[in-house]
Amino acid sequence: MSFINELKRRNVIRMAGLYLVGAWLVTQVAGTLLPIFKTPEWVLQALVTLLAIGFIPMLAVAWVFELTPDGLKRDAEVPAAHSISPQTGRRMDRMIIAVLALAIVYFGFDKFVLAPQRAAAQATSAQAARTTAMAAKPAPAADNRSIAVLPFVNMSSDKEQEYFSDGISEEILNALTKVAGLKVAGRTSSFFFKGKNENLTTIGKTLGVAHVLEGSVRKQGDKVRITAQLIRAQDGFHLWSETYDGDLKDVFALQESIARAITGKLQVILQGDQKTRLVNAGTSNPEAYALFLQATSIFNRRDGDRFREAIAALEAAIALDPAYARAHSRLAALYAILPSYTDADAREVHAKVQQYAASASRLDPTLAEPYASLGFSAGKFAGQVDEQFEALEHALSLEPDDVTTNFWFGLGLIKAGYIAGGVKLLDRALLIEPMLPNLLRWRGLMYSHAGDAARAEKMVRRARDLGLQIADTTLSRIVYKRVEPDVAAKLWADGTKATFRGVSDGERRQVADGIFGGEAERNRAIGIIDAYLASNPGQVSQMAPLALFQLGLPSRAMEILRTRQITDTSDTLAALWSPAGKAMRDLPEFDAFMREFGFVEAWDQRGPPDLCKKNEKGDYACE
Repeated sequence: MSFINELKRRNVIRMAGLYLVGAWLVTQVAGTLLPIFKTPEWVLQALVTLLAIGFIPMLAVAWVFELTPDGLKRDAEVPAAHSISPQTGRRMDRMIIAVLALAIVYFGFDKFVLAPQRAAAQATSAQAARTTAMAAKPAPAADNRSIAVLPFVNMSSDKEQEYFSDGISEEILNALTKVAGLKVAGRTSSFFFKGKNENLTTIGKTLGVAHVLEGSVRKQGDKVRITAQLIRAQDGFHLWSETYDGDLKDVFALQESIARAITGKLQVILQGDQKTRLVNAGTSNPEAYALFLQATSIFNRRDGDRFREAIAALEAAIALDPAYARAHSRLAALYAILPSYTDADAREVHAKVQQYAASASRLDPTLAEPYASLGFSAGKFAGQVDEQFEALEHALSLEPDDVTTNFWFGLGLIKAGYIAGGVKLLDRALLIEPMLPNLLRWRGLMYSHAGDAARAEKMVRRARDLGLQIADTTLSRIVYKRVEPDVAAKLWADGTKATFRGVSDGERRQVADGIFGGEAERNRAIGIIDAYLASNPGQVSQMAPLALFQLGLPSRAMEILRTRQITDTSDTLAALWSPAGKAMRDLPEFDAFMREFGFVEAWDQRGPPDLCKKNEKGDYACE
């Protein structure tokens, strides 16, 4: 006990505390500053070593010596009456408090200011390292029998003829996709580069193809000139170039000639009917074909304001050639998506889809599009899940690599709770069309539901960059946790501009503020949705039940899905199977809702969905 008292009297314990706190502070500051000046690592290591070595000698000095008004003297030489050890101890206490305060300030500064900056720098450095490694690593060689067909340039004096040049290139693309052993980049991905004057090597790497076909179309009256050239993407070498002249009635033969020249140059062995014909326009009437291309141009751009114009063009094409199966098929596809882009009545439109899908399939049973359209349209109605799946499965059996069929079937499976199966089809479609905007948005949404926020944001931002406005709605939920609520609300409001029809810009923003804001904003948002529903729109925007779900009213969201005709149920039903959707799955009315929609019947035939198990009573218990 006397030894401890002696340590206290000689201020050895105070010196130990002061030294340790001071050494920690010095080490931390040095660890921050030395790297800024590019100091070698051994400098910091040497500093830490010296501080550690100096600890024992410093305690020995405190034991042996005492600080006096005349300087340091051996403790034994200082009479007790002349010792100022108590005063020195108080000064050391104040020093310890001061150093501790500095340490606390530095600790807070490091944790809340310096640490995030270091983390960001490390992330940037790691990303740079990965980028450098990827750049240094040779890209895998594209399959030599692979090609992207870029949109042909319209060289006609009439710029309105651009649909014709686009259609020519699309027909050649479609013909090449039928060739066994030839990989062809999807239309949306290839047409993304239209008018961008991008380097062909870059295009080849982006689309994963070894060759690029580009060309031009000049149409003047009944005369057509098509110029095409096949280029090796790796080095830009022109493998083949040719100009074809003919009358408009010869356009099908011209397309056939180009397609055959390409396959011959790529040394693809044609099989079966391909030995005699590659291009099948579906009609011998050039005027009907031109109308089909005009409508297809509108369909591909999802230009909802001109859908009625496209429908009229296809009806005119059918009047010219009643046996034009592809025109009937494209009409079914247009009507299938019409309610999502206009105020068309979904049930009336579904009857049209059934009519034109049936006529197209009767005229050409090999077409997949009519069945895909029928399945997609049926999926909007309760009790038609089996019809939806049967149609999409048949479409997939006809064209396993059809992007639209894989995409729509994937959505149908996700809505029914078969998440893994649906995602597999989305991934399959992305292999063919890596730049299809809505497909990217949906894959990002599935990543988000799986908890992979980084991949989710990457996918959805890519969809947004490709011009998909609704992607902002999906992005708002993904980034909400790390951005200001105001930013997320603006994204949600901007993204719903085309899909939340019947609600003003200001009201949409107030709904968004309610989703991401406080209780007052939430109540105001609910009031706006109540007023919208009270106006009795012919069909309710899909954003209404989705917003109610996001506002914490899952029961009301489910009630609207059950009792009102919705423009598109995809997003809300997909949310039902997300982690947040447990609030809906736990509702007492969930089982009745699933039965009414026809999902339970589908589960009985196909097996339980991913999150559900069938109990001994025959009911489904969902996590």
